[in-house]
Amino acid sequence: MIRIGVDLGGTKTEAIALGADGTLLARKRIASASRYADAIESIRALVADIRQSAGSTAASVGIGHPGSINPRTGLVRNANSSHLNGQPLQRDLTDALGQEVRCANDANCFALSEATDGAGAGAHCVFGVIAGTGVGGGIVIGGRLHEGGGLIAGEWGHTALPRPSIEEVPGLRCGCGRLGCVESWCSGPALVRDHQRVTGESFTADQIATKAAGGDVAAMATLDRHADRLARALSTIVNVLDPDVIVLGGGLSNLPGLAADLETRLVPHVFTDEFRTRVVVNRHGDSSGVRGAAWLWPLEAR
Repeated sequence: MIRIGVDLGGTKTEAIALGADGTLLARKRIASASRYADAIESIRALVADIRQSAGSTAASVGIGHPGSINPRTGLVRNANSSHLNGQPLQRDLTDALGQEVRCANDANCFALSEATDGAGAGAHCVFGVIAGTGVGGGIVIGGRLHEGGGLIAGEWGHTALPRPSIEEVPGLRCGCGRLGCVESWCSGPALVRDHQRVTGESFTADQIATKAAGGDVAAMATLDRHADRLARALSTIVNVLDPDVIVLGGGLSNLPGLAADLETRLVPHVFTDEFRTRVVVNRHGDSSGVRGAAWLWPLEAR
């Protein structure tokens, strides 16, 4: 049996088929639908195309999606793709595909991918970080995804920034409505806003990184503030979870030297005499989420 994974993103929907050993058998990307009914139909058609391309009708199907599913009601909540909110996504996809479907938050899928055969492979406890348009995370322990009783485990982006300075209090209002969330300080848009607030200059995160690499003092200071905040935020994860490895994903994971810098910056914030958590960049890039969706079905499900 092959595994099919689908990553339901805000702008694109990607599907792949993996062999039992993780070999890529087929891949296809399409633009994401903006209406819920169209999204269900597009996934149905996409999965059918992938089955045909992979040459197998026997396949498990896993779906990575924004937000989470309320385990009591079965309805999606907190998705930045608003047309998904309040909808029974897993039930409707099961009906549309005529088979059981497993669903998980997209950051959880990223973490599972990197823990299975990515940068965290072989580690007992992996925390996967998504730092891009938003901030999210996923937890894998002993090769299994840990989602928690309410399916919200890993949502560290909506905790408060630890040890804030006077200038960081009360903090900016986050998309969730609260003040001072990690996401409002450590996401890509937050980095851009911080640079503009201090310098009056409007640049993308990539442009700020390029300017910093060229010796621009203001850009270097912006990246320094961002890394400091990110390290403080991650120190809470380390103190609570004590992961063997933190895998960085999302657009900001491409900032030069960020992983090594965070390892150093974490040390004074963690309650230990010997810091052991590794911080690494992901292996599978923007395909990690869709691979993790495919891995939602364990080996014994074959």
